[in-house]
Amino acid sequence: MKFLYYREMGNERSFREIIHTDIKRIFDGEEQWRLVIMEEATSKREHILNAGLNLFAERGFDATTIPMIATKAEVGAGTIYRYFINKENLVNELFQQYVETCINILHEHYPETNSSPREQFRHIFNGMVRFTNEHEHALYFIKTHNHSHVLNETSRERFEEMLNFIRSFFEKGKEQGIIRDLPANALIAIVLGAFLELHKLVREGDVDPNAKLFEGVEESCWDAIRAH
Repeated sequence: MKFLYYREMGNERSFREIIHTDIKRIFDGEEQWRLVIMEEATSKREHILNAGLNLFAERGFDATTIPMIATKAEVGAGTIYRYFINKENLVNELFQQYVETCINILHEHYPETNSSPREQFRHIFNGMVRFTNEHEHALYFIKTHNHSHVLNETSRERFEEMLNFIRSFFEKGKEQGIIRDLPANALIAIVLGAFLELHKLVREGDVDPNAKLFEGVEESCWDAIRAH
């Protein structure tokens, strides 16, 4: 079969080559466009999540509205409903995401085998520092929403998983006579309360968040929970 030829930039090309090139160009363009659309959708979703986190942490669930989140995320209110069914869906997504992130940080390189409770506590404390450094509002958001009536079963289960990890540390320490004989939840309140207050001071610029400060606070928290 004979093919048609034409000259382009001084080179002869067959009609089949031309069609093949054009089709490839079309499909490559569609793929690139699809990737752009996906990146834009991901970006909008992340902006919505970040705006929701900041507002829920600052104002609480009930005082935060979808229009407020939309304004902060710089999207239309209707855009939020393309990614989340309602405000309850959004807060549960945030809660599960950041609890999961916190769990992963606490578990990462956790010194279990032949390690002292002192080493383990230092790891937990430094994990909280890392978590708040990477996700500024997340720990306060978790603390203020863990008893919220809007949390679904999955959110509550993930939060219990995180608490049980920390409770287990305290219970083992008490069994060894190293941690004070107080309820695990009370010990968590002592440490978390002090840490959140410190984080608030750092955010407000009242203290300089340097390594020496965190080492001193960690040591003070350990003194508060260890058996004397």
